[in-house]
Amino acid sequence: MENNQNTTNVPHESYLRLFLRFLRFGLLAWGGPVAQIAMIRQELVEEEKWILNTRFNRVLAVYQALPGPEAHEMCVYFGMLSRGRLGGFLAGLGFMLPGFLLMFALSWFYLKYGLNSPFFAAFFFGCQAAVGALILRAVHRIGGHALLDRSLWGIAIVSGISALLGAHFLVILILAGIAYVLLKRSYYIPALIIGVILIAGSVFYSMNVLNLGIVAKTAAHTITASGSTSLLSLFYSGLRSGLLTFGGAYTVIPYLQHDAVEIGKWMTNQQFLDGLALSGILPAPLIIFATFVGYIGGGTFGALALTIGIFAPAFSFTLVGHKYLEKAVENKALHVFNDGITAGVVGLIAATSVSLLKAGITNIYALGIFLLSIFLVYRWKSKYAVVGIVFSAGIIALFVKYLGLLQ
Repeated sequence: MENNQNTTNVPHESYLRLFLRFLRFGLLAWGGPVAQIAMIRQELVEEEKWILNTRFNRVLAVYQALPGPEAHEMCVYFGMLSRGRLGGFLAGLGFMLPGFLLMFALSWFYLKYGLNSPFFAAFFFGCQAAVGALILRAVHRIGGHALLDRSLWGIAIVSGISALLGAHFLVILILAGIAYVLLKRSYYIPALIIGVILIAGSVFYSMNVLNLGIVAKTAAHTITASGSTSLLSLFYSGLRSGLLTFGGAYTVIPYLQHDAVEIGKWMTNQQFLDGLALSGILPAPLIIFATFVGYIGGGTFGALALTIGIFAPAFSFTLVGHKYLEKAVENKALHVFNDGITAGVVGLIAATSVSLLKAGITNIYALGIFLLSIFLVYRWKSKYAVVGIVFSAGIIALFVKYLGLLQ
């Protein structure tokens, strides 16, 4: 709990009122984390003055250094200030529940009726191209905030190349963090050796994969999905992804794509893109597309298992050990290690976007929608931009279909 200097007017609300307050936040959570955090700040800090603005900024900085959707974690934090751990849980649950229920319903509809209708097929054809533009914009935005010097740029590039060659993402992230710690301490030769080993190992692995006739990573979008996996595997995939989402919700994409498309093979890249497109039109953190991934892999219980796994860290950081984590984040050595990991994540997202773009941009019309979406992503500043771009891409594809140009 905070002292009086930092918590100026935290109300002791009833559990029901607290839950309904954050449920309303969840229903209005359009426009991504920036808009979501601005909405929370406006009501709880600027209007009702639960805590001072300086305190809000410091807490937000802590959560931005930790994995998970920071808007959701801020909701858990404020709920805990008001009514302890149960209050924190109810606040976080309220914020994520609208997006979860909507995504769950859309996942059921998707599997029940699929895209057999030419109407839905054309609409999602456009949405997939728009999602590719959103992912590239995310790479640029996250990279702009994370790659602050040449060393981090180098780590991101090496990480991306290694991922394209087939290196395991956990190996990439650990070595990225270690390399940046070495570079900051002027141990240039050991850091260079790590980079060389990572690239050489990735090349060796890639060549062996090709020699054995196994489908390479860059062709992962052509696989046939098996459609199911165990609930334990789904929960573990969600939990691991939730613990590795440094730098925002888009950073979860390579982890879940790796598990669901390349390793587990319970869905295809096209289905993965459809899930991302659906999440882009919902009032929820983008990470809610994990519900779709889980539903494809295991139905109702699969959706619950993967969603619980991926949100568990976002709840636990505050409910279990926020004070200790705050001290850890202030440790400069750990901060440097996290910066290296974040640079590695940028490289991973860039590499993952290659296979997703191959799945989403299959002809000249998709390319046109993609280029238009890129333009809108950079020019349209409204909090409804993501929803508008995804919907607009779908409508354009329907128009192309109506003209008989899209088969």
